Amino acid sequence: MAMTSPATHELIQAAQLGDSAALNRLLLTSQTDARRYARKHCQSSDIDDAVQEALLILAKKISALKAAAAFSGWLFTIVRRECQRLSRAMLQHESLEDERVESYLAEKTDMTLRLDLSLALESLPAHYRQVILLRDFEEQTIAEIASVLCQEPAAIKSRLHRARALVREYLLSPGGHGLLETSPHTSNPLPRNQR
Repeated sequence: MAMTSPATHELIQAAQLGDSAALNRLLLTSQTDARRYARKHCQSSDIDDAVQEALLILAKKISALKAAAAFSGWLFTIVRRECQRLSRAMLQHESLEDERVESYLAEKTDMTLRLDLSLALESLPAHYRQVILLRDFEEQTIAEIASVLCQEPAAIKSRLHRARALVREYLLSPGGHGLLETSPHTSNPLPRNQR
């Protein structure tokens, strides 16, 4: 998209005046640039979320833009802030478990890690396993997964977040057995509430 083109200026002005068709076209044409910018500033797992959130902010606040010529800088600022917000959120969550993760990784060989991950994925309920495989292994976007599973993107994001949390819990729990732990007297797994 030529961000400074006269056609873009007209779309911006029409969108600011409440023309929903112009806003939709502006969002569609801006998406490519927003995604390209996000690829440089976001972690790969956050690109879709950052672009989606940035375009939502753009749609809600387009009327606040004072000069159409400032549109591209404004869009990129929104994308960069969303990338930073998502990164901070991930780091806050992960900083609590950094030592456990480092310890876990230091203790395991590549083959053991693969086996543990396989077991963790197998332990997931089917609907969680399906969404994590589509996103993290087949590298489909949230929108693609939502289309395949006939679900809303928000539901897919929620399910993916929960699936990743369950895998993390499984991998980092004592013994690497997640919700199950082997009894010291038998080789039978016991549910956590029966320990």
